[in-house]
Amino acid sequence: MTNTKPTQDQINKSLWSACDTFRGAFDSSEYKNYILVFMFLKYMSDVWKDHYQELKKQYGDDEELIQRKLQRERFVLPENCSFDNLYEKRNDSNIGEEIDKALAKIEDKNLAKLEGVFRNISFNSDKLGQTKDRNRRLKNLLTDFASPTLDFRPSVLGKVEDILGNAYMYLIGEFASGAGKKGGEFYSPNEVSELLARLVNPKPGDRICDPTCGSGSLLIKVGEQVKDKVGNRSNDFALYGQESNGDTWALSKLNMFLHGMDSARIEWCDTINNPQLIEGDHLMKFNIVVANPPFSLDKWGAENAETDRFQRFLRGTPPKSKGDYAFILHMIDTTLPDGRIGVIVPHGVLFRGSAELKIRQKLIEENLLEAVIGLPSNLFFGTGIPAAIMIFNKAKTTKDVLFIDASKEYQDGKKQNKLREEDIQKIIGAYKNFETIDKYSNVVSLKEIKENDFNLNIPRYVDTFEEETPVDLVKVKQEIKSLEGELAEVRKEMEQYLEELGL
Repeated sequence: MTNTKPTQDQINKSLWSACDTFRGAFDSSEYKNYILVFMFLKYMSDVWKDHYQELKKQYGDDEELIQRKLQRERFVLPENCSFDNLYEKRNDSNIGEEIDKALAKIEDKNLAKLEGVFRNISFNSDKLGQTKDRNRRLKNLLTDFASPTLDFRPSVLGKVEDILGNAYMYLIGEFASGAGKKGGEFYSPNEVSELLARLVNPKPGDRICDPTCGSGSLLIKVGEQVKDKVGNRSNDFALYGQESNGDTWALSKLNMFLHGMDSARIEWCDTINNPQLIEGDHLMKFNIVVANPPFSLDKWGAENAETDRFQRFLRGTPPKSKGDYAFILHMIDTTLPDGRIGVIVPHGVLFRGSAELKIRQKLIEENLLEAVIGLPSNLFFGTGIPAAIMIFNKAKTTKDVLFIDASKEYQDGKKQNKLREEDIQKIIGAYKNFETIDKYSNVVSLKEIKENDFNLNIPRYVDTFEEETPVDLVKVKQEIKSLEGELAEVRKEMEQYLEELGL
């Protein structure tokens, strides 16, 4: 194999073209799991191979000592379970079964970190076609991943977790883009995650949680924001997440692993009806809680709210067909007294009445709401509707609320709009300085919000109306006269042509 270091772009393209093996055979929402699991297997194999070679240089033929040292790595690759072993068997008639066996052994050897991660996937499934087609597809997949561009050894790539973490995020983003409405269920666009991570501004030592973590991209972004005193990335933080979809939960576990954050605790559960991040008999508390929950979730569990053993709904029960405030109330109850919350919501959360108005009023009167930020439309996969970010701060020093209308500043895209770095910086600047900027942001008193009946609709507080340029009527009159003259000339010419044609 070559030792030339491939670029991030080359790795991304090679991984994306490996998907050709499955394209047309079944939907990307299905085959994404096969590609991402294979990427993970290749990563484990290449890192293990590199570590083995390093130890071999140190300890020569003392295989027992080498194996003892390898058992202390952050993961263990059992014998005969590497990518190279499977590649050698690529022509076998039971190759799907061989891959499944290898994954089962890997899980057994790494139960603390990988238990259940491969339970919903089988490379020996009829999903991949009848035996002959399946074997051909798996052989193609093994051949694609054997490409020198997809050599994930640290001795070739350097800091392999950064590069593969980026590649994983790239793939998930591409899958989400192609999955339509379903795409938004497991992935928040990179720039939105970046914005939210910078808004909540985590610090060393923080416990960070995402109760609807999807494939983990937002949680990882917040972790990457933790900086030491000189501004370098710090590993002094702990990540926690909960995800209700089993496939997506598995993706988030692999995502954490590929980013070198495999000590993250990610639970597979329904956050509202069966939360698993519990200490003793109460919910765990965190310094930072972020989420992009499902918008206006129907059947979220309103029937159990009154008897909720954690008493998260004392401020009121959200409507049974709209679970937005159920997630917000859970987030507030799982935040420490000095903690911050950043949540992405549909605009209806800001102004809908009835039960939601009562909850919103209580949160504002308790002085928990710090900022409301309106985002551009069409930022999210599978929905064109604009969303907003609500920032809650349990240690607020003012009774005012900052409103930002960032809906008009973005990069226009064919499929989706995108926040640019300058758009993110402008939002962060206005939030940090807590300032009023003409036609962009406004610091609003609690009194004014009360006068607006606790309606948080952004246009009530940020006037973005642009005066139209006065019309010069004299100039317009002259233009009309000139156009009428031109029209008369054209008519004259047409009549002449028609006469010549005998019409």
